[in-house]
Amino acid sequence: MYHYQEAALLVALLFVSSNVVVSAPIRDGLLPNGNFELGPKPSQLKGSVVKERTAVPNWDITGFVEYIKSGQKQDDMVLVVPQGSSAVRLGNEASISQKISVLPGRLYSITFSAARTCAQDEKLNISVTHESGVIPIQTMYGSDGWDSYAWAFKAGGPEIQIRFHNPGVEEHPACGPLIDAVAIKALFPPRFSGYNLIKNGNFEEGPYVFPTAKSGVLIPPFIEDDNSPLPGWMIESLKAVKYVDKAHFAVPEGHRAIELVGGKESAISQIVRTSLNKFYALTFSVGDARDGCEGPMTVEAFAGQGKVMVDYASKGKGGFRRGRLVFKAVSARTRVTFLSTFYHMKSDHSGSLCGPVIDDVRLVAVRKLRG
Repeated sequence: MYHYQEAALLVALLFVSSNVVVSAPIRDGLLPNGNFELGPKPSQLKGSVVKERTAVPNWDITGFVEYIKSGQKQDDMVLVVPQGSSAVRLGNEASISQKISVLPGRLYSITFSAARTCAQDEKLNISVTHESGVIPIQTMYGSDGWDSYAWAFKAGGPEIQIRFHNPGVEEHPACGPLIDAVAIKALFPPRFSGYNLIKNGNFEEGPYVFPTAKSGVLIPPFIEDDNSPLPGWMIESLKAVKYVDKAHFAVPEGHRAIELVGGKESAISQIVRTSLNKFYALTFSVGDARDGCEGPMTVEAFAGQGKVMVDYASKGKGGFRRGRLVFKAVSARTRVTFLSTFYHMKSDHSGSLCGPVIDDVRLVAVRKLRG
């Protein structure tokens, strides 16, 4: 009887599963039509203005939204499409959103590209069903007219709605940022080992990086945010830091690193558990990203009441040196912070911000204060 009931239950489960469509969690990479290459039908456009809410496949729009093609102009200004041939522009109070399936409780990062147009103070509000953040895009870090950004959230349920909203109100209703190349990546909580008290010290866990993107991904300052697209780390500064990959930049160790692109306004930190009055050694790599950032560089590292300044003479062709700080813990929790002493711009006169690279951060207990 037991085997009969077990077989009957299995058949019932198979029947149910064959008749119920269960959405699988989305995979890492572009969202459906995340690059907006699929656009509205001609009948759904008035010039470049999208007339119907569901005209852009896979997206839901509200307000003044334009579908922009590469090379399109507004007066004498060419509108920059970050990737591919198409993008959307969000005018006054406009938004674009998409629902996706995720794993509840999992940390995710959204990577997207944005370009400024004609607004005085451009910013984006990015949100999911239960949390949101404001990303300033007024400062252009690259010379191409656009940058890629990352933002993170923790999934509160099996289905969430990702929404990009332009909160600006400009005299010209079309003035607002262009959005393109929206991707997602599941992130895993970093852990520390007995050999390194720093979590994600090699920065291998981080936001999605587009395989063809040569400009890196900006991680904006989110002092109050609980979830970081760079797990384990906080961006405690007024300017963003740049997440760079080995495919397009020089990386001291592994496949990822952080470039401090905003001088003292571009800082990263992490709070670690320490034992009062015990000694610790902080070691790390300082180098350049092989992106034309040349000249003398200095990285300042802080831990407890200790500080060290590590100089690096960059020729803009890659390379690195190790820095070391030995300090005595003055509390049960110690903040470790890195920042760039100086501001740097690329040697190609493009005006692109750049700076020293940080990688391979390690923190271990030592027996006594020894340099």
